[in-house]
Amino acid sequence: MKRILMGAVALLALGTAPALAQQPLKIGFISTFSGPVAAIGNDMRNSFELGLDHLGRKLGGRPVEVIYEDDQLKPEVGVQKTQKLIESDKVDFVVGYIWSNVLLASLKPLIDSKTFTIVTNAGASQLAGELCSPYVFSTSWNNDQTPQAVGLYMNQKGIKTAFLIGPNYAAGKDMLEGVAATFKGEIVGRELTRWPDQLDFNAELSKARAAKPDAIFAFYPGGPGIQFITQYAQSGLKGQIPLYTAFTIDSLSLPRLKDLALGIPGAQQWVRDLPNDANKRFVDDYRTRNKSDPSFYGAQTYDAVALLDSVVKAVNGDLTKKDAMRRAAEKGDFKSVRGNFKFGPNHIPIQNFYLQEAVKDGDEYRLKTVATIVENDQDKHWQQCKMPN
Repeated sequence: MKRILMGAVALLALGTAPALAQQPLKIGFISTFSGPVAAIGNDMRNSFELGLDHLGRKLGGRPVEVIYEDDQLKPEVGVQKTQKLIESDKVDFVVGYIWSNVLLASLKPLIDSKTFTIVTNAGASQLAGELCSPYVFSTSWNNDQTPQAVGLYMNQKGIKTAFLIGPNYAAGKDMLEGVAATFKGEIVGRELTRWPDQLDFNAELSKARAAKPDAIFAFYPGGPGIQFITQYAQSGLKGQIPLYTAFTIDSLSLPRLKDLALGIPGAQQWVRDLPNDANKRFVDDYRTRNKSDPSFYGAQTYDAVALLDSVVKAVNGDLTKKDAMRRAAEKGDFKSVRGNFKFGPNHIPIQNFYLQEAVKDGDEYRLKTVATIVENDQDKHWQQCKMPN
């Protein structure tokens, strides 16, 4: 009798595996695909699609259906789209989120529904700390890590006084706090500007000029960053007070900034020239397909595909095994464009941060790795994360 029962179980398992393999996985992807920062969302989507194509558009052997949703840069829209994906579309995974305020508005429905989520940009400090979740992982960073690396580099350059400028939302505040945490000199001024509608920064630049700092630090992603750099140069400050940045000069803004970006250092956990096979394939194929370099937004999103593939493989496509999926994700067992990849206990990567600078390469402008500022950096919020078992 026991042998018959075991045989029946084995036959059932054999029948289930092929059935699962035919059922498509549903992925909800939330980003910004409209307005002045649509280029960021499009770069993320292009990179996600490239990652799927590299895997034959299957994850763990199962075909994939992706539902893209535009958060319109608004927290209230982001949470509505998140709820739609969970409740109406019944997705298996949610991926994306550029903005910390949009992510924070959307976290509760994600966590309450135990929806397996890969955040590919937004680095709200709360996610790394008290709002960490067994089902939420990041393939990016915590907001204050990159500016902390900039602060360390400013120390190396002998900067004694600094003026900080950024947008008045969750990430902007985290960025300025990040610089302040590692910069050993005196901060002689801080300005938080309206977000995302303020595009004139002449008043803030005038205040910076009057403060006479050794350096200015600025954080402005997307279109506002192009405006800020342009006005910084037009004001004459570029030849007077050095500018240090985080997330302001990237592969999306560089083709428009061109010479204005030269000589302005920044920090990043990924640069297009990192020497590993996964990164080379990603950059080369992205350039072939899109006729431009990918940005760090895209690199983090491309990594999310490989991470998801490792998770689905680990459970043989059976997504009811939530605990096994979590354990598989925590191993970070995939080929990252960053090279070695490791998660901290709060599901935020432990990783290097590099000094990057813009250079002119023939007729193109590109970002290059200049040096490693900090190795295997772990965010400072992980101890506030009480991850349930």
